[in-house]
Amino acid sequence: MAAFTEPKVIRWEKSHSPTEKELAQILHDEDLSYYPWSNAPHDLYSAHLHTFNKIIYIVRGSISVILPELNQTITLHTGDRLELPANTVHSAAVSGQGVKCFEAHV
Repeated sequence: MAAFTEPKVIRWEKSHSPTEKELAQILHDEDLSYYPWSNAPHDLYSAHLHTFNKIIYIVRGSISVILPELNQTITLHTGDRLELPANTVHSAAVSGQGVKCFEAHV
């Protein structure tokens, strides 16, 4: 897998919404271990960073990831993938429908 140098979004472009099984298979095919997590509607994460690269797939719902150092907000929907480099300051706001994600550390 290529090094993460900046946040990257890969949008789900198929005509159908992905199933949990499809997203799990993508991560499995990349030999990535992952875990699920979810949040209730309107949950907020304050600004923080991680010391590892991470990949997030949106399984259900949506979440906005705020990147203050890049002056950017990325809204992710079902099937979208975010590749977030280590030490990227970010916060997040969950949509009114809540969110379920798969997360892998790279």
